[in-house]
Amino acid sequence: MKRLSILVVLTLIVMGVSAQKTDVVNNGYPIGQVPFTAVKIMPNTFWGQRIKAAREVTIPLAFSKCESEHRYKNFEMAAYTLQHPGHPGLETAEWDVAKFMGFSFDDTDVYKTIEGASYVLQTYPDKRLKNYIDSVLDIVAAAQESDGYLYTARTINPNHPHGWAGKHRWERVEVLSHELYNLGHMVDAACAHYQATGSDKFLNIAKRYADCVIREVGPNPGQACVVPGHQIAEMALARLYVLTGEKKYLDQAKFFLDMRGKTTIHDIYSQSDKPILEQKEAWGHAVRAGYMYSGIADVAALTGDKDYVRTIDAIWQNIVGRKYYITGGVGARHSGESFGADYELPNLTAYNETCAAIAMVYLFYRMFLLHGEAKYIDCLERTLYNGVISGMSIDGGRFFYPNPLSADGKYMFNADNTNTRQPWFGCACCPSNLCRFIPSLPGYMYAVHHGGKDAYCPSIYVNLFAGSTATMQVNGKKVELEQQTNYPWNGDVAIRVKANQAGLFTMKVRIPGWVHGEVVPTDLYTYADNEKLGYTVNINGQQITKDGSAPAIDKDGYVSLTRKWKKGDVVNVHFDMKVRTVKAHRRVAADHGKLSVERGPLVYCAEAVDNTGMDIFNFLLTGNPGFQVIDNPTLVGGIQQITANGQVLDYDSNGKVKVCDAVIKLIPYYAWNHRGAGKMQVWLTNQIINNN
Repeated sequence: MKRLSILVVLTLIVMGVSAQKTDVVNNGYPIGQVPFTAVKIMPNTFWGQRIKAAREVTIPLAFSKCESEHRYKNFEMAAYTLQHPGHPGLETAEWDVAKFMGFSFDDTDVYKTIEGASYVLQTYPDKRLKNYIDSVLDIVAAAQESDGYLYTARTINPNHPHGWAGKHRWERVEVLSHELYNLGHMVDAACAHYQATGSDKFLNIAKRYADCVIREVGPNPGQACVVPGHQIAEMALARLYVLTGEKKYLDQAKFFLDMRGKTTIHDIYSQSDKPILEQKEAWGHAVRAGYMYSGIADVAALTGDKDYVRTIDAIWQNIVGRKYYITGGVGARHSGESFGADYELPNLTAYNETCAAIAMVYLFYRMFLLHGEAKYIDCLERTLYNGVISGMSIDGGRFFYPNPLSADGKYMFNADNTNTRQPWFGCACCPSNLCRFIPSLPGYMYAVHHGGKDAYCPSIYVNLFAGSTATMQVNGKKVELEQQTNYPWNGDVAIRVKANQAGLFTMKVRIPGWVHGEVVPTDLYTYADNEKLGYTVNINGQQITKDGSAPAIDKDGYVSLTRKWKKGDVVNVHFDMKVRTVKAHRRVAADHGKLSVERGPLVYCAEAVDNTGMDIFNFLLTGNPGFQVIDNPTLVGGIQQITANGQVLDYDSNGKVKVCDAVIKLIPYYAWNHRGAGKMQVWLTNQIINNN
């Protein structure tokens, strides 16, 4: 099968808006997600720029890497073996899978890139891109065995499969084979492709593999009683159940979770050391954990299992209360790419894998859908603006695997022993994950609660702030909203009702935790200054309260505005944005005597390239830093810098310590390392801080 040249994709200039699918996702949660198909991010906005970079650079780059790095070739070789069983090449070095397939999960690079391209197609339809994806799916389908099994690491050469695969299906799935991990990414991508295009071409491939797994993996005689070594199949199968209504997929997801810790492998690295209902804190590989926790939330919502809810509540509390970086990242240790102990949050050696941050977004959003509280979106926002987008360069073409909070220009923190952004990685999970995540951002902006017997009227949750339009269904009736804002650079948001057939509903506008003095919804971080931020909300220019004060925040973290909305109604929201300083809990040893700086949802850092003539590691933030905010539209894609007063320790000509007044420049954390390797620091030393 001939594929369209990747050059076609690389040179696409795609425009226009496709037909929208506006139904709210009925996913078993009390609150329904407004899907990515219903929300369009405006170009030339903060998120519009990032989606453009993913569309024009990251996704085409990933497709080109699938060609150049043998990803498509793997499927073609598997197809050839299926068409020519026992062919002579199987006994030659050329067909020794271990020699050309780096990882047993290389197939997922293809799936994740198709998923990201599918999200893009919804907003920027292009026939050439769609045809390219179809041609790739032809190659994928040809590699699928007759019973639905699709795992090129084995099918290419069943007698000499990849070294991680094992001699037989599923025998090493709890350790290294990644057969079920591949299934998870395939299903996620196929669901997104179906939602975006209406084509069931990929969905049918994924369902056949899922059906194969259901037949062969389970508790019954003749089945392999195993669970995924690298989780994601759980949340993907739950998604497939929601899309198809076929309960067997939900049952399989619950089987994988119920059996965890009860099979032959007991390993904290893969969260299989004990049954999930006995797990109360986050341990082990942070990406695997985040995916599994998201799956627990999905199954809890879809089955109503209260024990699952209690489990995921406890784990979430442990993460955000003791194992969560100020940038929203997780995974303190390079060893095992894993969570550390409580309050173990080193800066220079922090791992904070980009994939782990993405997994946290998945988890936080599910916790919101489960409980309806803004604190979960507060965490999502922190991770999104700091821990996730730091992993991709502004232009979409270079990447981080880990995301440390300090750099000395020497420590090799990347997975490939580098300390600067890389154009790709041998283990490409982070770039390909960004391919699929960034274009999916529209799906996290809104949610709907349709009401019911215990609710006064339906509600629309406005969770994230970005220039956009959204068309959603509220009890089957169309509501269209438009946001205009320059968030996160300022706190002004205008929400216009473009159409409303639903009549009475409540618009619930999130008031971010950073506005009302909450860094995170635990005591892990607190503000160190005495600044007080305010907010205002009005409708059509009119005050809402009789005395003109800001409307009260509900216990769930929202301002609730209930009325029969008319076309043209405008809600204007203003959040004060001041520079704030933050201190860590006294048990976080790495941050004793230090402060971090943030403004709005953005965490800032000092980078050596902006502070020549000064060692930023020797800078002391004074008690009155006199912060100044400076627009710099030409620096790293256009940012706001912050300056702060302080002092620098140095040596005089006699070798004695001297103290010099200094002004330090700070940039948003996500923007660092765009100008080469060098020193960087999030937590700045402060001479008067008291961590007691």
